Amino acid sequence: MTSEYRHIPVLLAECLEHLNLQTQHTFVDATLGGAGHSFEAAKRLGGAGTLIGIDQDEVALAAARRKLGTLPKDASPRIELVRGNFGDMDEALLGAEVPGVDAVLFDLGVSSVQIDTPSRGFSFKEDGPLDMRMDPGRQSLTAAEILNTYTAADLARIIRAYSDERWASRIADFVVRARQSAPIETSAQLVDIVKAAIPASARRAGGHPAKRTFQALRIEVNGELDVLKRGLDAAVRWLNPGGRLVVISYHSLEDRIVKETFARCANRCTCPPDLPVCSCGKQPVLDIVTRKPILPSAEEIERNPRARSAKLRVAQKR
Repeated sequence: MTSEYRHIPVLLAECLEHLNLQTQHTFVDATLGGAGHSFEAAKRLGGAGTLIGIDQDEVALAAARRKLGTLPKDASPRIELVRGNFGDMDEALLGAEVPGVDAVLFDLGVSSVQIDTPSRGFSFKEDGPLDMRMDPGRQSLTAAEILNTYTAADLARIIRAYSDERWASRIADFVVRARQSAPIETSAQLVDIVKAAIPASARRAGGHPAKRTFQALRIEVNGELDVLKRGLDAAVRWLNPGGRLVVISYHSLEDRIVKETFARCANRCTCPPDLPVCSCGKQPVLDIVTRKPILPSAEEIERNPRARSAKLRVAQKR
């Protein structure tokens, strides 16, 4: 692992605007990373506020602790850094002993330092062991284990479902055929297999041919979509009235879950559409602030190309 944590916070100004932080507020950064967002948020909270940062990556937590430690002591909020998964937000916030929170930020996806560390196995551009665990100390399932043990049908299912890869079945068949000769253990091996499986004409467009397969494996290894659903539901429960929930997603599966969660919480009535009067009694708990997602500017994308696919959505607790 790298000892230096480099990460440019995406949509920073937009996040700070919509979090609407005030002194004495309690703010949860559910995806702390190197504290790029939290460092600026802490300045708005001041000495009377509370900042709770959650991350399952110990390298990120160490970097965040160093960065936040440079804040002036008299203007720094109470800071609680928690090693864990935001899907277990209930446990983290119970441990922090807060009655409720005023703002929650999710900046989803893989951080730059994880992608740029070959030993983590996230990148299709760098050769390394096929790991892809966000928290290697607490997770056992790796991408290599999936590739070498899942059936062709299961491999095709996850690649198709988690990345919309049109060649999912063919890639799965090539994986199963390749592992009969030798275990698939490195990023370079998988890239070669994917390139062989996708016809040359299809490889000429749409970016790197292995990008979608790597994304699907990462999601499967870390159970990212189920974790996101749990984390969003927990955030909604913990928000105080008027509290803000801000989410940055980077691919359509994440964004769909965010939209569906916001919509469900903004219209909780479960009565049949033809019933003239609501009888279920379920009231909305969120107001959707951004009907359309906020996108990064051309200037930000030029400065930070990894912001290109970012979409920011905001909701407020009733």
